[in-house]
Amino acid sequence: MDLKLKDVAELLNVSETTVRRWVSDSKIPYYRLNQQYRFSRSEIENWVLACKQSQGKGDFSPFDDASEMGGAERLGTHQFGLLRAIHKGGVWTNVPGDTKEEVICAAMQRIAKDLNLDAEVITELLLDRERLMPTALSNGIAVPHTRDFLLQDSYDVVSVVFPAKPIEYGALDGEKVHTLFFLFACDDKRHLHLLSKLAHLSSKPENLAFLRKQPTKEKLLETIKLFENNLRGSQAAAAV
Repeated sequence: MDLKLKDVAELLNVSETTVRRWVSDSKIPYYRLNQQYRFSRSEIENWVLACKQSQGKGDFSPFDDASEMGGAERLGTHQFGLLRAIHKGGVWTNVPGDTKEEVICAAMQRIAKDLNLDAEVITELLLDRERLMPTALSNGIAVPHTRDFLLQDSYDVVSVVFPAKPIEYGALDGEKVHTLFFLFACDDKRHLHLLSKLAHLSSKPENLAFLRKQPTKEKLLETIKLFENNLRGSQAAAAV
């Protein structure tokens, strides 16, 4: 799927000027079509994951600037998109497994039924994505998702899974994963928007400490609501 510059700005919660600067500095993958900037959905997805994994290693990361990331919560339908997706997907604790493959398989045995999905099929799609590139975001967070699968319904789902014990995940920072956000979206743009929000959420030390406590669904939703509301507040302040 081709994305325009405006699309990328909206999806990543930054200004178009910021995206133009990243393009000028060759910090974001892009190509030109009819003298206009275009962006590949899959390349932007991998870029978001790679940038989050490189955070703290001295490399460029769009998540280092909280004012930028909070400055463009433009789309009303996206304002509490993560809140709605987690409310739909739920929170699952003490999911067994000694490897990420075992945890993903065990999680799908619990989650797939609620989504009217075939657990074996969706598990294989998730593992295929992991073989292509681990979906760890560093700091003990992972966002398992598939490359080409989209929900047929008009809503997005994020199922939060807390393994019975932290697991090796192939993250660049070497940390074991303690929280997995299984991401299932109903269209490509909403998929990238949620992936960006999860990357931003996991860039905050206070959020990581909170997730390590394996909060209940109620407590998690309260925190997510405050997080997304603060994004909107940052935008309003930036506009003054």
